[in-house]
Amino acid sequence: MGAWAQETSDAGSPTLSTVTVRENVQVQAKDTLKVEKTRIGKGEQELRDIPQTVTVFTEKLMADRNQDDLRAVLRSTAGVTFQAGETGEEDVRMRGFSLLQAGDLYIDGMRDAPLYERDTFNDDRVEVLKGSASMLFGKGSTGGVVNQVSKMPLLLDQKEVSYTFGTGREHRLTGDFNIQTGKDAALRLNAMVHNEYDFGAFKKKRGIAPTYSWGIGSTDEFSVGAYYLDVHGRPLYNHPWFLSSKGTIIPTLPARNYYGLASDYLDTSAQYVTFSHTHRFEDEGFNADGTLQTRLRHGRYERDLWASAIRFAPGTTLANLNPDTVIIRTPKGRVGISELTQLQSDYSRNFSWFGKNNAILAGLDYYYDDARRNQNFAGPASGLNTTVGTPNDGAWRPDTRGNPVFNTYAVHDLGLYMQDTLELTGAFKLVAGLRYDHFSASYYSPSGKINNERNDNLFSPRLGLLYQPSPVASYYVSYGTSYNTSGDAYQYDINPNANTAKTANTGPEKSRNFEIGGKFDLFERRAALGVALFYSEKYNERNTDPDVASEQQLLSGKRHAAGMEFNLAGRITPKWEMFFNHTWIPDAKIDQSNQVLAANGGGAQVQGDRPALTPRHSGSLWTTYALTPELRLGGGLNYRGRQNPEGARNVTAPGFATLDAMLEYTIDEKNSLKLNVSNLANKLYADTLYRGFYAPGPARAAQLTFKSRF
Repeated sequence: MGAWAQETSDAGSPTLSTVTVRENVQVQAKDTLKVEKTRIGKGEQELRDIPQTVTVFTEKLMADRNQDDLRAVLRSTAGVTFQAGETGEEDVRMRGFSLLQAGDLYIDGMRDAPLYERDTFNDDRVEVLKGSASMLFGKGSTGGVVNQVSKMPLLLDQKEVSYTFGTGREHRLTGDFNIQTGKDAALRLNAMVHNEYDFGAFKKKRGIAPTYSWGIGSTDEFSVGAYYLDVHGRPLYNHPWFLSSKGTIIPTLPARNYYGLASDYLDTSAQYVTFSHTHRFEDEGFNADGTLQTRLRHGRYERDLWASAIRFAPGTTLANLNPDTVIIRTPKGRVGISELTQLQSDYSRNFSWFGKNNAILAGLDYYYDDARRNQNFAGPASGLNTTVGTPNDGAWRPDTRGNPVFNTYAVHDLGLYMQDTLELTGAFKLVAGLRYDHFSASYYSPSGKINNERNDNLFSPRLGLLYQPSPVASYYVSYGTSYNTSGDAYQYDINPNANTAKTANTGPEKSRNFEIGGKFDLFERRAALGVALFYSEKYNERNTDPDVASEQQLLSGKRHAAGMEFNLAGRITPKWEMFFNHTWIPDAKIDQSNQVLAANGGGAQVQGDRPALTPRHSGSLWTTYALTPELRLGGGLNYRGRQNPEGARNVTAPGFATLDAMLEYTIDEKNSLKLNVSNLANKLYADTLYRGFYAPGPARAAQLTFKSRF
């Protein structure tokens, strides 16, 4: 949960007094970079008790950097890269392994549908767990898991309104209203309106998220909440590249230039309702206490894309590029709808048994996804070309595509898990857990005929050993596994020779992660440091069967990534705060593959290559300093090393670093004014990659934000 209770600092900045709600209710500072507890490990745990790397982006950090959508948060996450999806939907990678297509985005520990554009207006924090985690989350979770933590009601009265005016005709208004309605009841309402028009591309967002809780901190606590987010926009789909003689991408077109049609659009929405009940057990006679939390959520998620992929006319080179160079616009389109129902119940209990302390986590989760997809809903080419010198020319084409024809899949997944953290001695703890999943999926053609069905029964173990010689130091070693089921909407692959779902007819991929590291409190426990060595390996990756008539793929591939993670978050001195995360992957390799090297040396990565979208270095730094009690200065950078696009081993995107700056003036104890400038040098770089094009990172932008608490 978040709260407006702030840490007291010697910086002299105005603060609000700490608010204690109840003994059993965690109140975290709204204005801090350091957190000590998380629910990303299911039941609430100390971060030092989780034997894996966890990076937490707090509300303060996101507000300082004006990160108003999840993509911006992930862009500043070490080890994260982006594949520009052919149908406009980015595939997020971590350590080179896919997150989005594997379904590794969560909201409050429950699976989040991958279709829509996300906003952070209702996020208290974003937690990133690195490495295999199927014991906790089920399918996917090879490179890691991203958990968005929602803002929840608190027992206090506090309102906050924020307005941002920025370049690109940006206007953003958000409200966060927490109202205590009774002794143990409160309502929290978060709302957002966002309009932005950036030289042709635009985005209009509307969001509201009311949540009402009663029995807060008592034996039985209830909560009911709704979430609605609608995003209507015109996307900058891609920019074409030139290549140097060594195969390095040379971005040329300005990042702001929009060359699509005025009729292009990207509309997404998310609507869901969540009911939650928490029961707290108290049994002093057995020296035990426990919590059972149950959540039920149902939602509908939609994505409708109709856009233009742009490319230079044949014969265009870097030498003859000029304002009259012709740009061809090719239609791209897709429609996706998911209705997702989930039930999750997690039980946590601390107790003493034979003189040994135990912390049990156990539970079950079930989800049903009724998904419909048309990945190629583009229509005929318009023939409406343009030139380099005339971006955003206003050309329009009518939509004559008619109604989409859907392929459909329905999936059921039931998971059961149990984990115990056993205190072996005063300093050593053993973490051991096991999960069982039954996964079942059915695939339907547009006629309603079942093309294929798939059932998998899978076990996922987790082991860890913790050594905690003091309250400020924790060392660990861990092993965990994960699996990626072949039955998934993104792997729906019809074989016309057999009329079957070829990929879905293949067994699940499996991965494992080994990690050794340490977590430490520094600077009088004002900051937290994490350092880890990791080895992530997918050891039966899907490969194409050389037999073209085959009805399945081969699980004969193997790849790995090995390196180090660094995390630092908190207050170095009373006036100086810092957030730093860095991933170093010196060793990454396709160990086994039957992929054949293309005649021109290009194509997909072959055995011995470094995996695509796996830079050696990536991460971000953000730091602020209170120059006076009223004035705070901040700055930071995001950086990513050179990398290859998936499917283009002979192409390299150069590394880049972008600089950001912030200046905040505290008018009084309730009001503040903040100026942000991102990408100060207006760096032109390839942010998201596909095998034939890239999307540029955001151009330089300035934003002025007024915030008021009352």
